Amino acid sequence: MDSQLLPFATQDVPRYTSYPTAVQFQSPFPGQTSDDWLVALDRQATLSVYVHIPFCRQLCWYCGCHTSVPNSYDRAARYVEYLVKDIKRQAALFRGRKGKVTHLHFGGGTPTYLDDLHIGEIVEAIDQGFGLATGGEMALESDPRTLTRERAKVLNAMGFNRISFGVQDFATPVQMKINRLQTFGLVKAANEFLREAGFTSVNFDLMYGLPAQTVESVARTAQQAASLKPDRISVFGYAHVPWFKKHQKMINDAELPGVNARYAQATTIERELNAHGYASIGLDHFALEHDDLKAAARKGTMRRNFQGYTTDVSDALLAFGASAIGEFPQGFVQSARDTLEWSQKIDRNESPVTRGLATTAEDRMRSEVIERLMCDLSVDAAEIATRHGFDPAIFDDVAEKLEPAIYAGIAEVKGSSVSVKPKHRLFLRTVAAAYDAHFVAAPNRHAKAV
Repeated sequence: MDSQLLPFATQDVPRYTSYPTAVQFQSPFPGQTSDDWLVALDRQATLSVYVHIPFCRQLCWYCGCHTSVPNSYDRAARYVEYLVKDIKRQAALFRGRKGKVTHLHFGGGTPTYLDDLHIGEIVEAIDQGFGLATGGEMALESDPRTLTRERAKVLNAMGFNRISFGVQDFATPVQMKINRLQTFGLVKAANEFLREAGFTSVNFDLMYGLPAQTVESVARTAQQAASLKPDRISVFGYAHVPWFKKHQKMINDAELPGVNARYAQATTIERELNAHGYASIGLDHFALEHDDLKAAARKGTMRRNFQGYTTDVSDALLAFGASAIGEFPQGFVQSARDTLEWSQKIDRNESPVTRGLATTAEDRMRSEVIERLMCDLSVDAAEIATRHGFDPAIFDDVAEKLEPAIYAGIAEVKGSSVSVKPKHRLFLRTVAAAYDAHFVAAPNRHAKAV
């Protein structure tokens, strides 16, 4: 890595899957406000729905998700009961037109920890309560180690058409260090099951910065992943936060690659994926030419939300499940992280929301600026400010904030436009922070830039 880039690679900066970021959410936050925002939605509003399933069969040491390994399936079954009850409660409040759910996403944890009957019960409750749009996207995250040919067919018959696999790395030494053993052959078979069943989009997640990884091993993993031709591949840097995620203590700090090695791994993966026909999308996504995310990136219509880069342009994001984050035109809401508190509120027929933030007009303006930069690698902040009714002078301090990044060759400023060179896309978050009115640099508050 160029020594000029090193200070930027080690910065703690938000991922900007929202603005303001979740760090700014207020607690306590009245659940009634969330209900009021739901009731106030336009009758013709399009909806995106996120369902959080906080369970896994086995805990991977690298995981930063809100999840756990239940002692028995009964716990998951009870969770589904509460989940469906809350879906029905919120559906009763919704006064909009049915059939407007254009995107449905099951995340976790591992949503396919649930059996088919329970997944089907959740889908049915959403369809009956809000209405799934014809031709919409239905996606879920899955563990390839538990996917069978028959299950792939059942999931597709329910309407699911996109699935994401956590591959991370195919090298056995790496898998042993992170407690996730899954061979290339196993993932290949699972991928074939999905294609046979009719899934139109298969996505892989890869990681760099894991113990035992080398430039050579991540290059091999990228080649193997590309050979299976998933439609999209996401590449994330491992965030080591054992003070926050206790199970990460199973990973020895001394075995983690340093910042220079992480940078080399990330750029190597990008180079390999590009060589195999994958276009670099935004910060950390890669897509084949036919994928609709590639088309959205080319047209400048790609969006960014809590699930990462997306084509979702819905008017609101409804979220169900413990810790799930939703978004309305007026702001953000998050359900209780603790499943007991979450279920008790649902038992009382109350909103399970405990955190949130009512956004201001300035927040929404800055959100668009940051989103366009994160999606397009460039933004004309003055144009967006003017369109939102703000004086472009509100961003007069941005050029000064970006001086170090400009000097390092990361960012370019031309008038009111700022752009990031494609070869420096890993530093997008650092440049975006210049537009963040809430950002305060603090160690261990956010993930490292690289």
